[in-house]
Amino acid sequence: MKKIFKNSIYAIGCLLLFTNCNDGFLEREPTHDLNDVNYWRTANDLKVYNNGVYDAAGDNGVNVFYLGNSNNGYNSSIYSAMSVESQSDNFASLVSGHTEYVRIAAGQATVPDNAGRGGWKWDFLRRCNVFLQNYQRANIDAGVRRNYAGEVYFFRSWFYLDKVQMYGNVPLIMRPLDESSPELYEKQTDRKIVMDTVLADINKAIDYLPETWAADHPDRVTKLTALALKSRICLYEGTFRKYHNIPDADKFLKEAVDAADRLIKTGKYRIYNTGNPASDYHTLFTSEDLKTNPECIMPRVYATPGMGHRISGYIVTQAAGATKDLVDDFLCIEPDGTAKPIALSSVFKNDAIEDIFKNRDPRLAQTILNPLDAERIFHKKGEYPNLIGMGGSWESTTGYHFIKNYDYTDDLRGQNNEINDFPIIRYAEVLLNYAEAKAELGTITLADLNISINQLRDRAGVPHLDLNPPMDPKYSGEGISALLVEIRRERRVELSFENFRYQDLMRWKKGSYLAKPVLGMRLEDKDREEGGRYAKTKAKTVTVNGQKFIDAYAGTSYASDKRVFKEAQHYWHPLPINVIAKNPNLDQNPGWK
Repeated sequence: MKKIFKNSIYAIGCLLLFTNCNDGFLEREPTHDLNDVNYWRTANDLKVYNNGVYDAAGDNGVNVFYLGNSNNGYNSSIYSAMSVESQSDNFASLVSGHTEYVRIAAGQATVPDNAGRGGWKWDFLRRCNVFLQNYQRANIDAGVRRNYAGEVYFFRSWFYLDKVQMYGNVPLIMRPLDESSPELYEKQTDRKIVMDTVLADINKAIDYLPETWAADHPDRVTKLTALALKSRICLYEGTFRKYHNIPDADKFLKEAVDAADRLIKTGKYRIYNTGNPASDYHTLFTSEDLKTNPECIMPRVYATPGMGHRISGYIVTQAAGATKDLVDDFLCIEPDGTAKPIALSSVFKNDAIEDIFKNRDPRLAQTILNPLDAERIFHKKGEYPNLIGMGGSWESTTGYHFIKNYDYTDDLRGQNNEINDFPIIRYAEVLLNYAEAKAELGTITLADLNISINQLRDRAGVPHLDLNPPMDPKYSGEGISALLVEIRRERRVELSFENFRYQDLMRWKKGSYLAKPVLGMRLEDKDREEGGRYAKTKAKTVTVNGQKFIDAYAGTSYASDKRVFKEAQHYWHPLPINVIAKNPNLDQNPGWK
């Protein structure tokens, strides 16, 4: 049995959707009289207040990286990164708690009556603005004040990034409001202005935050954390502006390169690589101590008692699975020492589940279960893939069982005592941000690839990417270079099930990918004959190029012939009905009624 105690129980929480139980513009702080002349005086006042900011960032209960408001936040059936991946083309889920995300992916979402668990919540913003209005009252060293202010600018920039990603134009609120504040009844601010403000906030965070905190200030964001977040923010905005024809795309792409380059040159972080390509990638996601891992910039730390989770137990109870589209994007390793897509490979045999793992990027078998590994991982032989209708635990919608976070050495699975950590921000993402931004600017060199993409491939045991890869026929009509195809592929493979894919498609203006059929493993009629391995499955199939594949959503309202992505509508989420009722000056997003 693994040890189940850690020295630290405190965990940083960081969010994508900052939400609570009300709209939040007027939400009052519960723990302090913040107008008290005795508050906002000392460094400890600022520290204690910001501890509440961290707590609020992790205790929001919606759509966050394995965070939530309970001990099993790592595997929350509704809110985990794995769950939210079901709104992308990486994951097919029939779990009832994932319905909202599946409807988004299928173009079946409707306008909500109220904010519910959606993103139109603002109390976290008020918490940030209260601090920024008052922190300079503290009669302490100016540098210390700036350090604490840097934390709040960091979180506010992340908050607004998420709001813009969901809604486009949003209210830009830079101060605490009261009942008479005119901002309560104003229209949204243009997203360009909001994102310029986000850039200003994250730049202040970088300027104000220290590179390290004193030993008695553990687990706080730093200048380097802010640089990593800036690379994410600016890559998103730069590519969104480029592909959605909004001015100043290059400004943000250059800022993304600069932030990533500054972080890379510090030398503080590196890709976790022990020389074991068959396991290093998976080990990163089952580690109990990411705080000391050289790749992890911002970890979510778990410990027991009281801070455990049950991700591995949850994984084996899911009616879900990875998609064929994702599996197909893992490269083949060729005899000549190159890596090629399956359409160009000399070693790719066919789509039979027994063959797809052969000669492939080793990350495939560390993300998706190879049936040959089932006995080692699940201590069961010959039972996987386990398809819908076959009975037993973990029926898969696609036959591609997700195992990226599954800790098969832990016998505490399903008991809320698992303690493997999760990397909220990791160095691999920064390297991917750097390479993509350089490629979009047209300035990428082989040296750039060698310090970014090829670092990830070295860990995985995949041959290096050069500046002139062959064009994958799968993407030949996308209007981008073969090199950019490969950089996007690397991002998809490396960051799968970490809640990046949906927003990547949105910023690239590739929402149409979501309207494609959602397929699983190859399943021919002979495989399901009486007495056969899959005789009991209820999975339906569709014929593609003379072969039959599982149609993951057949018979549901998300089936292939019902999926749609409306370019004029689906890049933005709708505002809830009650929000517009409270402020009729708000504009509903285009196409939503």
